[in-house]
Amino acid sequence: MIDPLQILLGWLALVNLLAFLALAKDKHAAKKRRRRMPERRLLWLAALGGTPGVFAAIHLFSHKTRKQPFRRWLFLILGVQIVGLGLLLAM
Repeated sequence: MIDPLQILLGWLALVNLLAFLALAKDKHAAKKRRRRMPERRLLWLAALGGTPGVFAAIHLFSHKTRKQPFRRWLFLILGVQIVGLGLLLAM
């Protein structure tokens, strides 16, 4: 039988890797003055569970550090995820 926890952990590993790579690609495009990835897509990756990957990429690449609307949305997503995890663990 498939363990739901293993599925969740696999999903989180995948989405965090994708989020990290998406920000790395966006930073590279920014340096080369090429077409960028929409912030909306990056925020969706965070909302789908990739928040740690997004934060890791932000700090590693110093990317999106001054984009206040993006950072506000990212912290809102993080807050909702923390509350959701707290509620889940309280069950």
